[in-house]
Amino acid sequence: MLQIEGWKRVLIWALVALGLCLALPNGFYTRVEQHNDAVQAIELGADTGENQALRAQWPDWMPSSLVNLGLDLRGGAHLLAEVQVEDVYASRMEASWPEIRDLLRQERSTIGTIRLQQSAPDELRIRIGEPAGLQRALERVRSLARPVQTLTGVGANDIVVSSTGGDTIIVTLSDEERLASDERTVQQSLEIVRRRIDEVGTREPTIQRQGTQRILIQVPGIGSAAELKEIIGTTAQLTFNPVVNRTTDENASPGIGNKLVPSLDEPGTFYVIESAPVVTGEDLVDAQPAFDQNGSPAVNFRFNTSGARRFGDYTAENIGSPFAIVLDDEVVSAPVIQSHIPGGAGIITGRFSVEESTNLAVLLRAGALPAELTFLEERTIGPELGQDSIDAGKVATMVAFAAVLVFMALSYGLFGLFANVALIVNIGLIFGLLSMIGATLTLPGIAGIVLTVGMAVDANVLVFERIREELKTARGPARAIELGYEKALSAILDANITTFITAVILFAMGSGPVRGFAITLGLGILTSVFTAIFVTRLLIVMWFERRRPKTIEV
Repeated sequence: MLQIEGWKRVLIWALVALGLCLALPNGFYTRVEQHNDAVQAIELGADTGENQALRAQWPDWMPSSLVNLGLDLRGGAHLLAEVQVEDVYASRMEASWPEIRDLLRQERSTIGTIRLQQSAPDELRIRIGEPAGLQRALERVRSLARPVQTLTGVGANDIVVSSTGGDTIIVTLSDEERLASDERTVQQSLEIVRRRIDEVGTREPTIQRQGTQRILIQVPGIGSAAELKEIIGTTAQLTFNPVVNRTTDENASPGIGNKLVPSLDEPGTFYVIESAPVVTGEDLVDAQPAFDQNGSPAVNFRFNTSGARRFGDYTAENIGSPFAIVLDDEVVSAPVIQSHIPGGAGIITGRFSVEESTNLAVLLRAGALPAELTFLEERTIGPELGQDSIDAGKVATMVAFAAVLVFMALSYGLFGLFANVALIVNIGLIFGLLSMIGATLTLPGIAGIVLTVGMAVDANVLVFERIREELKTARGPARAIELGYEKALSAILDANITTFITAVILFAMGSGPVRGFAITLGLGILTSVFTAIFVTRLLIVMWFERRRPKTIEV
């Protein structure tokens, strides 16, 4: 009656062994971390004796994934920044003035002189010499309006053109365009901040949006908040350079006046480009995902007046030649110039997916922060405080662990010892899963593990109590054990499923520490159910097959 098929036994022990093997590197955290850093450095070309020695600290064939330590455990910097989206309104109006001015100049005979008046930063006030030509001037300026590129702004234009009723034209961004601009600005800022921080090689930074205009930045392992602010403030360099040739030789000599830069999307491919750019990212006004005449994903871009003139002259003289778009000394794209591109607007085509064209547009716009970041919160957490948190978490976990072990052993005897073995396996499996998914462990995450320690034996308690009840009916020990597991299964699943649903909701709706707690709680539920239903039962079955007791005490 009390049987488990051989293949199931092999599968159970294989899963246990795999989980414990994945968890093992966390027992040698510093050594494995240095090994991983050395491997990464060697792959990047820093094949030194020191790196080889650090690499040898841990076997390459062993798992080397670690549980990442959060800000409160590792120390680091915390910033809460607010994006000044209003800055973009002013820059948009400033950039549109040359285009409006050139358009109105064509109507000089009707509207007279054109003068830019003093106004608020987010609007343009243009005074014309002939009030009788006001309606004509309004029509011409309104012809520059473009549809808002958002679902919520369908049917609306990006600018609103009005007048005071006399001789003054007022140009402002529409409410729909302001909302769309705010969204783009915050998303651009997120992308730029992420690129800046990723370049320094920090582990598991938290960069996420809070509210409509704020960005939360938490970077473990960094020295101070001031250092983090300096990294974020670095300006990305975007240039448009002529391409001399393309090569796969990273040691190729570029020649005088040229430089060798790698491709962003094609590993092993390098471009020799002229060092002097034709235009820079400072001249780029906008870049948006679009579709070409064949319906393929592409990217539209637009320069300001001076950039448009230089770009137009260059494309007219270099039809058929490649043109490199370089971001932070990496070639993002190198399209071939198909024709003269006047007016400062063009389209980048290639073998893009919709996602790739969207990302490319973001990269093109990410040459510099689109708006100023105002830092509302700045905190530096030292590694000593993080170590204190780790030590406190260890003490709490060990105390809870020891208390549960003693209670189970005293309450259920030999069966309690089987439950204790499963509990030890359960902790190992939790860390194995955390390592496998690259999760970040925080103080609330440690609290989740401590809670799991208590919850892990709950399923075993339900089973053992059911076995006691079945033994009172004078059933044999084998039948009592079998019925105990069968009748307790539904209660175990119901209790853990409801808790797991709560963990999922916490993960989906929460952020930061709340999500850390939800992850460890959710994974702990999965592992505790597995160990209670399968590991503990297998241990009991193996013991029963070996001893064949006539009676048992639970």
